[in-house]
Amino acid sequence: MESKTLDAFERLSDILDTLRKECPWDRKQTLKSLRYLTIEEVHELSEAIVSGRTDDLKKELGDLAMHVMFYTKIAEEQGLFTAADVYNTICDKLIGRHPFIYDKENYHDESWEQLKMREGRHNVLEGVPDSLPPLVKAVRMQEKVAGMEGREWKADGGEWKENMNEEEFGDYLFSLVDWARRHGINADDALCAANTRFKERWSQK
Repeated sequence: MESKTLDAFERLSDILDTLRKECPWDRKQTLKSLRYLTIEEVHELSEAIVSGRTDDLKKELGDLAMHVMFYTKIAEEQGLFTAADVYNTICDKLIGRHPFIYDKENYHDESWEQLKMREGRHNVLEGVPDSLPPLVKAVRMQEKVAGMEGREWKADGGEWKENMNEEEFGDYLFSLVDWARRHGINADDALCAANTRFKERWSQK
């Protein structure tokens, strides 16, 4: 890592230390109070990625990096864990999930999801948060099941027909997500792009 990157990281850390001591708003923040703000930041980052605007992407990545460090500062103050613990944990996870690079002798050609199951998960869908937006959740669940099976997987039912009820329409949407996945399309990305096109067209009227 370049020294200027380390300098910038340390600069952010020092600024947060100062704000934590001297700014009334920053001083009163907790792990829970920051949660909904972080959710907002993630959505703003998502929009910056879709827009393709480099300056917006840089800004939103900075906001999210600040949140990660802010959580760590609060955790350190409470004696929960340190910044080193956070970064070593993700380093250990990355090494464990890439045995074909770091532990070739014990690698048996497992899929990505099968490697995750080594960590003690009981179900391949265990790592999918219930709070994800429904479309994103459908995409992720289908990706994970397909990855675990190691073969092509297809959603059951869900064919179009007139006068569908809510359950039948939900199955149909789920099958569309699966069709998109099997054709290399991320359904959430596709719908985001369609929403953007629709908004742009109607903003000009």
